[in-house]
Amino acid sequence: MAEAVTQIKVPVPPPELQRVPLVQNNRSFGWISDRVSAITEGKAPKWWWAAFIPSFGFMCLLGAMLIYQITTGVAVWGNHHPTMWGWDIINFVWWIGIGHAGTLISAILFLLRQRWRTAVNRAAEAMTIFAVMCAGIFPAMHVGRVWFDWWLFPIPTSNALWPQFRSPLMWDVFAVSTYFTVSVLFWYTGLVPDLATMRDRAKTKIKQFIYGLFALGWTGSNRNWSNYEKAYLILAGLSTPLVLSVHSIVSLDFAVSQLPGWHTTIFPPYFVAGAIFSGFGMVLTLLIPLRSMCKLEDIITMRHIDVMCKVTLATGSIVGYAYIMELFIAWYSGSLFERFAFINRAMGPYWWGYWLMFCCNVFVPQLFWFKKIRNHLAIVFILSILVNVGMWFERFVIVVISLHREFLPSNWGYFAPTWVDICTFLGTFGLFFTMFLLFMRFLPMIAVSEVKGVTPQADPHHPLAKGNGGNH
Repeated sequence: MAEAVTQIKVPVPPPELQRVPLVQNNRSFGWISDRVSAITEGKAPKWWWAAFIPSFGFMCLLGAMLIYQITTGVAVWGNHHPTMWGWDIINFVWWIGIGHAGTLISAILFLLRQRWRTAVNRAAEAMTIFAVMCAGIFPAMHVGRVWFDWWLFPIPTSNALWPQFRSPLMWDVFAVSTYFTVSVLFWYTGLVPDLATMRDRAKTKIKQFIYGLFALGWTGSNRNWSNYEKAYLILAGLSTPLVLSVHSIVSLDFAVSQLPGWHTTIFPPYFVAGAIFSGFGMVLTLLIPLRSMCKLEDIITMRHIDVMCKVTLATGSIVGYAYIMELFIAWYSGSLFERFAFINRAMGPYWWGYWLMFCCNVFVPQLFWFKKIRNHLAIVFILSILVNVGMWFERFVIVVISLHREFLPSNWGYFAPTWVDICTFLGTFGLFFTMFLLFMRFLPMIAVSEVKGVTPQADPHHPLAKGNGGNH
């Protein structure tokens, strides 16, 4: 006598507990390929030209300012004694921080199997590369005699001279160059399957040749995917410590000194949290307008925006905790110089910079506790800009306010940027946005193969997998 088979019904969670899908409206594989490829295959829209032309103009302004600075001298910047580090070092640290979200989204979240990263990792990785390019300009120019920059690299010479490896400047060279190299490799490795898709979709022989050249003969075979996943995992493992080490090393430029306000062990974790904080702010600033202009609302969903707001809230809270701990340590240390440094930050001639930093980095992110704000794109966009404004002023506070009043009152001065400082900084925005606009015009801005992997159709046990209704 056959036993009765009892069917177990899986309880369906209530709507408020159901997770929003990563790709909305049950879009097919073919729709995803068509939508992402449309950005590169069609004619450039008017908004792209409206953004590209001024960006290219500012990039040309950057070139003119660098030529002027090299031919005239570093004195065209506002740096002076005692504020030897002016806007150049502020902007260097700020741009390096912007680049941290890309590697964090790509590497750490990949290792943690966070599937929501797939829609935003490609753009964040590109943002990392272009931000590091902007950052590298400033220390290279700050040395003054830029034709001697190659001395920073360990190249043996006829005089057997080697770089001074005890110099924090050398640590920056090795950390940033390693970070840039691994980021480019990581970004390019993830591009290979999508480059093959672009090759197969190309309608001209030139595009077929170029995309095919960089696709490295990808055929989509099991062997290709096996090798790809191994390489991607190895690069993710290599990139993960770089996320933590690069900005820690940048923070040691300050922390290894004996200067009040700089000589503190809290700088490495505080700088890393601040870098991820500003990086996610820039990712939100870029992707919120692009998702509507490129019609990617079904791929970059409100769930992605919501999660990135939560990460910004978490890292912003860490930064706020670090600010309060700095004040406590200055009081608890009993050092008159440390106390003066922090009183001068809050009540000195640059008090406006300190309180603007505090408001943007401590109070503004707390608004992300509210779901209504996280779901309001216009407010999130404005808050993401304020995050990056606040992080720039954090670097301003650390560099300028700590330097402009030293131990001898007779050496006190007031730092003000020159027009060359300002134009050079604006020019780096031109370089960044020019490169980013070219990237999204000629390469897939979304990781197509990864986004397809998080759809219901990719699950062989899901009902939608039986017929996805589109091309692969």
